[in-house]
Amino acid sequence: MAETEPSLQDRYAPHNACFGCGPSNPKGLRIKSRVEGDAVVCDWRPEPHHEAFPGVLNGGIVGALLDCHGNWAACEHLRARAGAETPPCTVTADFHVKLRRPTPTDRPLRLVARVVEATDDRAVVEAHLEVDGVVTSTCRGTFVAVKPGHPAYHRW
Repeated sequence: MAETEPSLQDRYAPHNACFGCGPSNPKGLRIKSRVEGDAVVCDWRPEPHHEAFPGVLNGGIVGALLDCHGNWAACEHLRARAGAETPPCTVTADFHVKLRRPTPTDRPLRLVARVVEATDDRAVVEAHLEVDGVVTSTCRGTFVAVKPGHPAYHRW
């Protein structure tokens, strides 16, 4: 997907208010995930209020970035797998983040996620956050499509 095309969030969930990925949350992180080859990528720039201490990104923000970006990689994979026009609403079943080194806040970050296992209603995603090509954090998570009756059903 070319960068001039809308992000997955803008295309499928423009009214979503999620803190990490909701385009309609003015105080959120508002990530923009895009398909690039076999991966889903996002370039994002931290601001000073995202810091744990001067120059270093807060670990909770790292987790939120990887969680939401991994979720969108799962959504897009499940959408394509089903041949659907829109992705299913998915939620995080589990995710584990490893903070490998401090993530600097003085330059853009890149999130990269790939689905490594999938069934019709869930996907396991491996993702990482990198700065200038150096991986600072990794994540592995399971994201599950929800059914009617779940609070997240049709949240898009």
